[in-house]
Amino acid sequence: MLTRMLKFVPQTMMAGLFALATFSVPALAEEIMGQPLPGQIGLQNAATPIAHEIHAVYDLVNIIIIAIAIFVLVLLLFVMFRFSEKRNPTPSTTTHHTLLEVAWTVIPILILVVIAIPSFKLLMNQYTYPKPDLTIKAIGNAWFWEHEYPDNGNFTVTTNMLSEEENKEREAKGFPSPRLLAVDNEIVVPVEKVVHVLVTSNDVIHNWTVQSFGSKIDAVPGRLTSTWFKAEKEGVYYGQCSELCGLNHAFMPIAIRVVSEATFNEWAAAMQAKDKKKAKELLDKVALEQAGRKALAQGDGAASAN
Repeated sequence: MLTRMLKFVPQTMMAGLFALATFSVPALAEEIMGQPLPGQIGLQNAATPIAHEIHAVYDLVNIIIIAIAIFVLVLLLFVMFRFSEKRNPTPSTTTHHTLLEVAWTVIPILILVVIAIPSFKLLMNQYTYPKPDLTIKAIGNAWFWEHEYPDNGNFTVTTNMLSEEENKEREAKGFPSPRLLAVDNEIVVPVEKVVHVLVTSNDVIHNWTVQSFGSKIDAVPGRLTSTWFKAEKEGVYYGQCSELCGLNHAFMPIAIRVVSEATFNEWAAAMQAKDKKKAKELLDKVALEQAGRKALAQGDGAASAN
């Protein structure tokens, strides 16, 4: 009986199911990392090993959910058609079917096992911290972020969201500056290095979230929580406070600039020497280069030299 019902599911419907479950973002998302895009219906592109695992579990669960929804819909339509009063004037008096009852008990268990195996693996990897190459302490405030670098002289980067006017000024100079995400001072980390982030708060509960890194951890006053990531590609990656922390909750963005190890060392040395002008010029040049605007970056570097 079950086999006969499954024949009512057209092959084209199953093909559509797979396409729907695996379709996540427009083609433009392949070119832009680290931020949401207009019309995007899936997750932001993954930029760390943990984020890739999250995407794999997300896709698997969506395929299962959509498959179950379509199966139940087809089953309901079949029952409505096959057992209508017109086609089945004498209802069956059958109340038990051993094989069917075993199937609807065992199959859900198997589905949960299929979901549980990669989920437990992901959970273990999220909380198994590799040896760090860099440690950063993130401190939430109402309503801005501070990031300390204890491994590099213990300097602090204070991050505030850019205003509309500052955004326009940055864009006029050729810098990508997404609204409500761009900040005055970006956090800088080296590419392909393990970064541990220790997270706390000075006032209320905040949340340190960077979607492309698969990082999301509460910042709790009086407590120290932690997360880790290993960025696989250079660029800028945006996040936000994901806890309802108060009046300006929506205006606490995080911007992480992933650069080469040599560039990071040069930037960290400038920050440790309290030469913020040099550090800012270095990051501006890198930002233009990463945005594919090398000509502007070279011009900016020449202007700085003069």
